Amino acid sequence: MVQQVTKGIKISVETNFEGTFYKNYKIHYAFGYKVSIENQSKDSVQLNARHWVILDALNNAETVSGEGVIGKKPVLKPGESHIYSSGCLLTSPFGAMHGHYTMVNFTTTKKFDVAIPTFKLSAPFAIN
Repeated sequence: MVQQVTKGIKISVETNFEGTFYKNYKIHYAFGYKVSIENQSKDSVQLNARHWVILDALNNAETVSGEGVIGKKPVLKPGESHIYSSGCLLTSPFGAMHGHYTMVNFTTTKKFDVAIPTFKLSAPFAIN
């Protein structure tokens, strides 16, 4: 598990390898990840957007941006957490992801970015 705190918002990420499959005659490696977003600040905040950079073993990058996470824009009061699971596909058995969430502080009405720490994706059979 990797963790990072930015402006009182703690991000924790756990990963797992889901398996392989063929798509368009090419092998793909499926990875799942579970993210916990914990508000350790004194203000209520809302997650409005996400921005991910997904890297494969050759450092080919795919960028994914959008509103909320899995169709939600959670509001977190001080001490509250939001946990969700998602996944990605790679064309190699190794990779990594990192990014940030754009949030708004309800007290100051200001937007701010919360770092998502880099986490590794690796198929267990490919590790020596």
